[in-house]
Amino acid sequence: MEKNQLIISPKTKVLELIETYPQLEEVLISYVPAFVKLRNPILRKTVAKITSLQQAAAIGNVKTEDLINRLRQEVGQNTESIAVSSSYNRQKPAWLNTQVALPGLDASELLARGEHPVNQVIADLRKLSKDQVYCLQAPFLPAPLIDKASSLGFNHFIEEDFGQQFKVYFFMAAL
Repeated sequence: MEKNQLIISPKTKVLELIETYPQLEEVLISYVPAFVKLRNPILRKTVAKITSLQQAAAIGNVKTEDLINRLRQEVGQNTESIAVSSSYNRQKPAWLNTQVALPGLDASELLARGEHPVNQVIADLRKLSKDQVYCLQAPFLPAPLIDKASSLGFNHFIEEDFGQQFKVYFFMAAL
């Protein structure tokens, strides 16, 4: 794709966006200060490569349509209405009982080494029995990983500690 011909949409990957429109990196950071992590070359190579703008909006706790339209406005693209549904559960479900939650994984160390936790988490989830709950901790909302687990039939619940740490609980959905 030629430079500056990328149409910005909810499915656009963050890395693709900032490689095509480098000036939008600062716009992302000013819109959501948590995006300053994009400057970390390890996170840029791993997380930004697979994270869509819709997922980034969830990570930043902003409306996808607002983020997309802000980015489009900066590059002179049409700022039309965008229909997006949020699929991230922040309502405590009945299946969550933290007494039976397995320790799971703290993804911070993996991310610091430049590794993405998705393979480890999915392997762990596949080993869960019907009554077990898995807990993933991360320094940001792992939206791509949640989407992957959801596509495999896992329910989730997100707890946020003032935007500094996230706990995502996974449970196998009833078939």
